Amino acid sequence: MRTEGMRRVIAALVAVAAVGGCTVQAAEGDGKSPVRVELPKSSPSSSAGAEDGKPSAEPTKTPPKVLLSPGDTGRDVRELQARLRQVAWIFEGPTGTYDGTTEEAVKGFQGKRGLPKTGETDSVTWQRLLKMTHEPGKWELYLMGGQPADKPDARCLTGRVLCISKSSRTLRWMVDGRTVTTVPVRFGSEYTPTREGVFSVYWKSRHHVSTLYDSPMPYAMFFSGGQAVHYSSDFAARGYAGASHGCVNVRDEAAIAELFDEVRDGDKVVVHW
Repeated sequence: MRTEGMRRVIAALVAVAAVGGCTVQAAEGDGKSPVRVELPKSSPSSSAGAEDGKPSAEPTKTPPKVLLSPGDTGRDVRELQARLRQVAWIFEGPTGTYDGTTEEAVKGFQGKRGLPKTGETDSVTWQRLLKMTHEPGKWELYLMGGQPADKPDARCLTGRVLCISKSSRTLRWMVDGRTVTTVPVRFGSEYTPTREGVFSVYWKSRHHVSTLYDSPMPYAMFFSGGQAVHYSSDFAARGYAGASHGCVNVRDEAAIAELFDEVRDGDKVVVHW
């Protein structure tokens, strides 16, 4: 009778476990061992928050990495500005400095595409900009000047020389091998090229106006026929997007005004690659 009663108890426990979703581990041995009932483990959704009646918090999304931000400088900033210029969010520069104009341009680009308007260039903003633009060339990066000058030509190392490089598009004013001033310059187009070689300044005209093109040529220092080093308002406004009619254009008016006062008739001019 006792064995029969034990069997009934076990059967009852099995039935309860089946209804409740528990797992019953069968007894071993002589049937007299106790039955162990394992309760189901808590589901992943149950938490302390759920127990006290509060919904579980959603996982926080990691914000995109910031690549460039206001105050940064350098070549990467130039590329950002050049690409923003391609999609008409910047009309100046590149300057290589992440200034207020750049910050506002980034905000505008972000807002137009439904991105957070932070003004910082994060990885998401950058990838979107890359897809819409092409790799800028050297003179897009230095559209308004600021490029480093290359090594001076050997012919520039003695005397007083306007040493003009077509490779780096720069003019060095040199005295006895020492660079006094360096400025970006622009040259003629393929149809009106700037002549190369060794020349000398033969005439200076502070308020010159071209008789051929009827255009102002302030601070003109003539070195080869009608070709001169002079200030260009067009270069100042458009940078390397334009070209001269053969002259060597300078966009920094203050710099060329000072240079005009220093250069003398007879000083050497070297135009080289």
